[in-house]
Amino acid sequence: MSDQKPPRRAPHGWLHALVAVLAALVVMAVVAALGLWAAGAADLPGGAFPSVVAAVVVMAVGGSVKLSGGAGAIAETNADLSVLPLSVGLAGALVIAAGFLRPLRHRAVAGASELAGWAGRIAALWVLLLIGLGLTAKHQFAISLGEGEAADIGELLDASPKVGFETEVPLTLVLGLLWLAGVLAVALLVSRGAPLPARLLRFQESVRPAAFAMVVLLLPYVALGLVIGLVVAATKGHAAETLAVLLLGLPNLVWLAFTLGLGASWEGRVEGPFGLPMPQVLDDVLRTPENSTLNLSTLAEYDGRVWWLLAVAAVLVLSAAFLMAARSPARMRAWQHAVHMAVALVLTVLTVCLLARISAHYGLSLLGIGDLGGGLSGVVLLDPKLWTALGLALAWGLVTGFIGSLLARRVQRHGEVSAPKGRGAV
Repeated sequence: MSDQKPPRRAPHGWLHALVAVLAALVVMAVVAALGLWAAGAADLPGGAFPSVVAAVVVMAVGGSVKLSGGAGAIAETNADLSVLPLSVGLAGALVIAAGFLRPLRHRAVAGASELAGWAGRIAALWVLLLIGLGLTAKHQFAISLGEGEAADIGELLDASPKVGFETEVPLTLVLGLLWLAGVLAVALLVSRGAPLPARLLRFQESVRPAAFAMVVLLLPYVALGLVIGLVVAATKGHAAETLAVLLLGLPNLVWLAFTLGLGASWEGRVEGPFGLPMPQVLDDVLRTPENSTLNLSTLAEYDGRVWWLLAVAAVLVLSAAFLMAARSPARMRAWQHAVHMAVALVLTVLTVCLLARISAHYGLSLLGIGDLGGGLSGVVLLDPKLWTALGLALAWGLVTGFIGSLLARRVQRHGEVSAPKGRGAV
């Protein structure tokens, strides 16, 4: 009988799952709180700040927060908000992905039941977290009409506007679990050291290099945007507002810039006192009575430096294609790299287009007619021209995937063995 001990399983019990979930919550709450504090939300009346922080975290993980309001017997407020604070969501995703992968490191293969059990523990605690956040993210407070005719009418008709928000808990649970499933799936696909079930090992040579390349493509955009934002905050003034944008919506801006650099177009409109705070050129293009088109050409009419987005996209996408080819088996042909890069880039652009959309509206109407206090009403809309963006991503992927494969031929890759000097390579 052999004395060899059975291989030790990675420790991934309830305690490890609790640590991963709580760490993600703490990081997201801190990022959201700092961003809201920089935006001035700490001064909201009625002790609303903790509830607003909870609402931002809920929205960051895909949850649904419903806005509501009233303004007396004959007036009403209308408000809706659909935007993801991607800085908060990205911070939480990185932390929970690291917590998910850590107990699995140094493993070659893991059974499907083992991975499902480990993910299930995290998901069960995640559900409890979402319920707690949903119950916390609820508040209502009054909005001042200021001075003048609007304030006089509001006082006369007892139409002081009140706006509130609350979490739609059932929908939040569904969307939050989908967000978590996506994060864990991407973590498994990206990490070379994470084990896969034996049946999926045949896919890792084609999927993992492409998935890793897409993550490496998106994160440098965030890092570059962070550096630029910090320089702007230090040199151009309005530091608090700039920091608020960095802490709440940096990926929203830089990944939008990524799609614009590929040649994609977006449509949108900005009305009222609300808008896109950074950079100003976005607000300038979109502040029109009707929907405007946002692309490199329309932006260049206000600032010619936006053409640098094309150069940055070319360099980073080609670098990602080279990295994908360098991490792929040597036996793969150039056309295969082109196809893998095209599919990966299309899925990435699709994800960015779905995540970076913005829809926000607030208005106060009297007897259902017009706006009471026009200075309070506002609209911010931003939607991608999806099929055009996906078509451009396909073309970019095919071209850069092929070129990246040619560039990677000089790099020793998986499946190659260096031969002794004077002999052929194996």
